[in-house]
Amino acid sequence: MRIVITGGFGFIGIQVAAELLARGSFRGTAISEVVLADRFVRRDLPIAADPRVRVVEGDLLASLDALFAEPVDVVIHLASAVSAESEADFDLGIRANLDSTRTLLDSARRQSESGGPVPVVFFSSSVAVYGSDDSLPLRSPVSESTLATPQSSYGTQKLLCEQLIADYTRKDFVDGRVARLMTVAIRPGKPNAAASGFLSGIIREPLAGSPATCPVDPDLRVALASPRTTVKGILAVAEADRGHRQGQLVGRLPVNLPALTVTVSEMLDTLRRVAGDAVADLVTFAPDPAVEAIVASWPAVFDNTRAATLGLSPDPDFESVVRQYLGDHRDAVSPAVLAHPGSETMGG
Repeated sequence: MRIVITGGFGFIGIQVAAELLARGSFRGTAISEVVLADRFVRRDLPIAADPRVRVVEGDLLASLDALFAEPVDVVIHLASAVSAESEADFDLGIRANLDSTRTLLDSARRQSESGGPVPVVFFSSSVAVYGSDDSLPLRSPVSESTLATPQSSYGTQKLLCEQLIADYTRKDFVDGRVARLMTVAIRPGKPNAAASGFLSGIIREPLAGSPATCPVDPDLRVALASPRTTVKGILAVAEADRGHRQGQLVGRLPVNLPALTVTVSEMLDTLRRVAGDAVADLVTFAPDPAVEAIVASWPAVFDNTRAATLGLSPDPDFESVVRQYLGDHRDAVSPAVLAHPGSETMGG
């Protein structure tokens, strides 16, 4: 079982790879190799030293021949240009999101049509495929049957990729699976260029003792998922059998991963409760209309029924998300926070 993860050194890519290696199998078949493909690699990470791991460094479009030089059983396609950079640089988004996905699908098709295995191709789509149009306001809650009318270039590119994957699957070129990811929070490390990046930053930076700026109205509602919930959802969709019974993937429709709905104000109230006033007061507000226009166009309330059929559920509350971060990234949290009585119960 040979598995390729594009964007393999991104935060979610590393988490997915680590979980696969820990399990040791995919759909009951032992994993022989996990290929981590990325433009920027980290050979110093422990995961890169695993004998089952191979690292491929470089632009995805230039790397596909190398990735498919040996039969590929599964592709977990996470690589993409994120929302704000795709909006700012249209050509970058088209190349990194649409062109790379189509070329990857063609590589997979050539493999299957030449007698090789028909690969499972998992695609990480986004809640950004939805948007409220003046002529067709977005109704709540949102489900997979809700018409997708994206209001950003990123969302449009993701939706186009979804349709390509559905058609390649219909033609039996690949076994395509699509999951629409919620905003993943709390992400560790440095901020990225995603419009939603502040949703991690307004918690992560104060927990480290640094100031943070919130660019949106505190009453804005958002749909979130913790890293663990996101990884569990990705692998559930990738591994699911097709059929009509509980726990099976029905049809070619995408799966909206389960969403926790919370306001920005509720997030900051949780930070105050867990870490104290001095930490929460490190967050200031500075409206950024461009960021708010993108994030506010995304729905916040979802019907999680389809995800539930695969055994998936949203995080119970935002406090559990914060405590997960405290437990997993203790070295990135200031001593003052760790000493605060509200942070005593750490997520394991």
